[in-house]
Amino acid sequence: MPSNDEFDRDTDYIATRITADGRDGFPVEPGRYRLVVARACPWANRAIIVRRLLGLEDVLSIGFCGPTHDERSWTFDLDPGGVDPVLKIPRLQDAYFRRDPHYPKGITVPAIVDETTGAVVTNDFAPMTLDLSTEWTAYHREGAPDLYPEALRDEIDEVAERIYTDVNNAVYQCGFAGSQASYEAAYDKLFAALDWLSDRLIDRRYLVGDAITEADVRLFTTLVRFDPVYHGHFKCNRNKLSELPVLWAYARDLFQTPGFGDTIDFEQIKQHYYLVHTGINPTQLVPKGPELVNWQMPHGREALGGEPFGKGTPPGPVREGERVL
Repeated sequence: MPSNDEFDRDTDYIATRITADGRDGFPVEPGRYRLVVARACPWANRAIIVRRLLGLEDVLSIGFCGPTHDERSWTFDLDPGGVDPVLKIPRLQDAYFRRDPHYPKGITVPAIVDETTGAVVTNDFAPMTLDLSTEWTAYHREGAPDLYPEALRDEIDEVAERIYTDVNNAVYQCGFAGSQASYEAAYDKLFAALDWLSDRLIDRRYLVGDAITEADVRLFTTLVRFDPVYHGHFKCNRNKLSELPVLWAYARDLFQTPGFGDTIDFEQIKQHYYLVHTGINPTQLVPKGPELVNWQMPHGREALGGEPFGKGTPPGPVREGERVL
């Protein structure tokens, strides 16, 4: 059990699933649901990437919250009048309260909202992207990659579990540690995992198999935030990502792959962490750096073989209204 000074993420999410057979009462249905995200959030970033890779733009609409939020809720302050144009609400909490007027937990992104009722269906981010891959297949674009191939699922799950516990969540355990001991334990766990990932990726282009899978999506959203946020803000400072040659090249490879880097807004990412986490950054100063142009440098990982989309094809251009400004 975690001690009182360790960061313990609340993982009790709304577990309803949207499935092809509608077994939870919510069948996959084009035009019925809205994916609400924030570009700043790594968990939401997964869903943005997967939706784009699979070509679900025409069947699953998307709403973007701003990069900051108050104690109550993420808000739609990027939209005219601060109101989501489809859901007609200023705060994501309004959709949670339509599901449960006494909803007691945090208002989190990503969330999928039923447009017919305005109520949140699920905010369970881990199965959400898996369902997009496996339950929405009738609406995938032609040439969509298989991000969760059946033959590799056990290995993907195993790798993804360590990525979650020792990387995705460990950076938060560093940043929100309440004691030196809990911080150092999380720090050691994080960098042991990054070393393990470096070893795994030294002679293979992707984490599992010869193409991008769900495991790569889950790792990328932490790596892309590492130098702008986690290295300094969360004190994950043994190395910068740019000082870890294998992971830095791997991250650039993904960043330059359509569907990954074109979802990233570094300014919103920095604004979120440095403005919202006042317990860590009470002055709310947002750093100017680091310089991020190096994400477009050649990575050389094509030499390892593999194709990013397997037998599929890249997604098309980012849709109007969904481009990073």
